[in-house]
Amino acid sequence: MRVEVATTDDVDRVADLWVDLARDQRSYGSHLRAEANRVPVRETIARHASEDTLLVARDDDVVGFVTVGVETGSYAQDCTRGVVQNVYVVPERRDEGVGSALLAAAEERLGDLGADVVALDVLADNDAAWRFYRRAGYEPHRVEMEKSVENDNHSKE
Repeated sequence: MRVEVATTDDVDRVADLWVDLARDQRSYGSHLRAEANRVPVRETIARHASEDTLLVARDDDVVGFVTVGVETGSYAQDCTRGVVQNVYVVPERRDEGVGSALLAAAEERLGDLGADVVALDVLADNDAAWRFYRRAGYEPHRVEMEKSVENDNHSKE
């Protein structure tokens, strides 16, 4: 297995894997709809491939992927934050070090892009992901909270 920068030939396969990832993440409370986002996600993946910010793990086929980027915005910060997104490994290849190899390659790529620190999001209920990232040295930095606006005075109906 090797981790490398993806090519445009990988875009459709990675889009399929992203749909699998989004479908899986629904069980942890994600609001993203898997299949409904296939077209915009494919466009995003193609952009990442053209910018060399899509990395894939492959044997004969792509078995995992990660996208990265450097955070930009209008606020001055005391560091340059790299962002790891969408770490995914096909279920039959998990616990073989593929995810760790993808994460290490993502961190290296972000360093090459000028990042001082690396950030990522984890769904609150995804205990396996929390363990994985903690083993890799990640600690909580910001916590996002959410609440439904449905109550006795307000509903979606």
